[in-house]
Amino acid sequence: MATSQKPRLGIWKFASCDGCQLTLLDCEDELLAIAGAVDIAYFPEAMRAEMQGRYDLALVEGSITTPQDAARIREVRRRARTLVTIGACATAGGIQGLRNFADVADYASVVYARPDYIDTLATSTPIAEHVPVDFELRGCPISKRQLIEVISAFLAGRRPVTPPHSVCIECKMRGTVCVTVVHKTPCLGPVTHAGCGAICPAYDRGCYGCFGPMETPNAPALSRKLEQLGMTREAIRRVYRTFNAEAPAFRDESKRYDP
Repeated sequence: MATSQKPRLGIWKFASCDGCQLTLLDCEDELLAIAGAVDIAYFPEAMRAEMQGRYDLALVEGSITTPQDAARIREVRRRARTLVTIGACATAGGIQGLRNFADVADYASVVYARPDYIDTLATSTPIAEHVPVDFELRGCPISKRQLIEVISAFLAGRRPVTPPHSVCIECKMRGTVCVTVVHKTPCLGPVTHAGCGAICPAYDRGCYGCFGPMETPNAPALSRKLEQLGMTREAIRRVYRTFNAEAPAFRDESKRYDP
């Protein structure tokens, strides 16, 4: 029997909510084409079987929060020819990165009846802090369109093309008026990576920064504007500490507003 020559795709989960993995299953019309172009060799979210050996493309969701996961990601990297991190947890530590600004032992003592049973790291860190990463796909969750672009680029042997600009450009492309200019609404759009399609501003809400920092964010300038709009120092600190709290641009700016 002839063996398949299709590239082998593996999808791994670390500390996360599974939402970015589910984006692949949400590809609907495109999913059959993807399944026809690759061998999905490892995907516990959707299948039980696992092919042994190496993988041509590894998609990794989630941050590193335990000693066991720190060892496991090194094994994934060893077996993967190309490793792509998907989502805010994998690229910026995720919402669980809030532990990085506090004492994780204090959290464990409040949440667990027997915290001495908990074996965890003091921090939640992105995959790139542990192993080399070939490409990062941002978002919480990631964009279905951008995920398809990443897989297509891999199959074509080229680098993925994802926009490095801010959400503000997406607002202009869809004809959405600036909520900050028109309504005086605080918005992280000027410093946030494009990819969501500027959904929140389209409904007269400010951007929450789900896709993390854009390529060249000027967070201090935006913070000054947020202050002019009436946001308190605590509110500004909190707005940077959400899904991408450990992303350097957001992390460093939030620390400027520490008490």
